[in-house]
Amino acid sequence: MKRFEGRVAVVTGGAMGIGAATVRRLASEGAAVYLADVDDAAGERLVADAEGTVHFVHCDVARADHWEALAAQAMEHYGRVDTLVSNAYTLRFGAAHELHEADWGHVLDVTLKATYLGMASLAEPLTATKGSVVAVSSVHAHASMPGFTAYAAAKGGLSALVRQLAVEYAPAVRVNAVAPGPIHTRQWDGVDPAGIAEEAGRTLAGRLGRPEEVAAAIAFLASDEAGYITGAELPVDGGRLVGLT
Repeated sequence: MKRFEGRVAVVTGGAMGIGAATVRRLASEGAAVYLADVDDAAGERLVADAEGTVHFVHCDVARADHWEALAAQAMEHYGRVDTLVSNAYTLRFGAAHELHEADWGHVLDVTLKATYLGMASLAEPLTATKGSVVAVSSVHAHASMPGFTAYAAAKGGLSALVRQLAVEYAPAVRVNAVAPGPIHTRQWDGVDPAGIAEEAGRTLAGRLGRPEEVAAAIAFLASDEAGYITGAELPVDGGRLVGLT
């Protein structure tokens, strides 16, 4: 099914994990996808391997000038942008008294500010195409766990920002979010099997999710099938939030 044939999408943090799965999903369904990331090697590998049209752009999503360059490139090449998937994030662990101010700022810049910058840069083309934005929030926006001070603040802010953007840009642009739970990406590479089993046991599904499962939810929200959905947040968490603690 080619739900995105003839459309142009931008996916931030698209070189690995949920972002990479989303790039593959949108490209396989016909979109021309701009993969925005700072990991040049991983981005170029995905371009070479993906089914469909994928362009890698080195983009620090916390920098307005990088966003402006990306928007200009997409408009020069295609004359349109239909979808923005704001997925980039970074982690720095620690309670407030343990967290350096620079680390706090870096997490908020990459995880929260980037969505503001992306919308500011792409508002005009997204409005012209009556496009859609999907931001990747997290269960950490709603459930507190030790050590995630900056990340939880950023994701909580992102969930609120999605609702605000939906109001600001209605009816032309739909803005939604997904809130993944524990997803088996490279962030789990250093966790032993017992730790993974413990976290899986906190979900109703009894397992970690797959990046492709989040990508499927993102693709749905970005598609015309979700044309009457805006300002919403879809948990993709295996029941983590409503189930076991």
